Amino acid sequence: MRDVVIVGGGCYGSFYAGQLAKAKTRGLADYRTVIVVDRDSRCRARRDLPESVDRRYVEQEWNGFFDEFLGGAHAATEAAERDYIVPSPHMPHLMFDWLVRRARDRFAGRTVDVTAVPEGVGSPYDRVGRGGTRFVSFADWICPTHCVEPAQCPAIGAPRTWEMAEAVSALARRLRPPVHGPALFVCRHHVFGVGTFSVDSVLEGDRILEQAGRSGEESRVLVGTISSCHGALSMLKIGPASGRGIADNGLLTADS
Repeated sequence: MRDVVIVGGGCYGSFYAGQLAKAKTRGLADYRTVIVVDRDSRCRARRDLPESVDRRYVEQEWNGFFDEFLGGAHAATEAAERDYIVPSPHMPHLMFDWLVRRARDRFAGRTVDVTAVPEGVGSPYDRVGRGGTRFVSFADWICPTHCVEPAQCPAIGAPRTWEMAEAVSALARRLRPPVHGPALFVCRHHVFGVGTFSVDSVLEGDRILEQAGRSGEESRVLVGTISSCHGALSMLKIGPASGRGIADNGLLTADS
């Protein structure tokens, strides 16, 4: 890894930062810098963890931080340049929120709305929360803390027969009218109970967004922040351009 951004410096963030430091000490992980982002200058991670030359803290709201961090990011050309994000289990749908802001900047003069995902993935847990985010899970039990979602599910003592990425992709194929994507930010166990998704996957979601709006017609993009078992799903709708000139001039490249 290169830089690793931990969302939040509370109980989860301090655990993740400590686990990454332990993995690096034991030679099981390597990274340039761990960046803990929290608006509280006295967050738990800062209070509890020892000082380290490869860890720094950013006192900032998450949305503002990601606007800066992702706005200047480029896809990695080799693995050693790849940055990662460590989400909190209870964080808002931050990467979707970032895509909404990107769409409103990119397609100025067109409406950009958040709409409900009209159906679920067929999972036992399926709830729509505030803002229309659809929360889905294949678990109808309480999962073990910091579960790494192995092939053998520890909660039921049997093989895990589901994969959320496949279920969301199947949902995208079923939806009518057709949707773009899905743009998926898939959190996978990396080391010592720390789950991450790559910045490259976020930039790929931005590319899908740019392609969706290219025609100037109304389009929808299905977006999910998911793991193997759980997910938060949202739909972004880009309204039609009023004329071809607006469609052409409203575009920025994914690298802009």
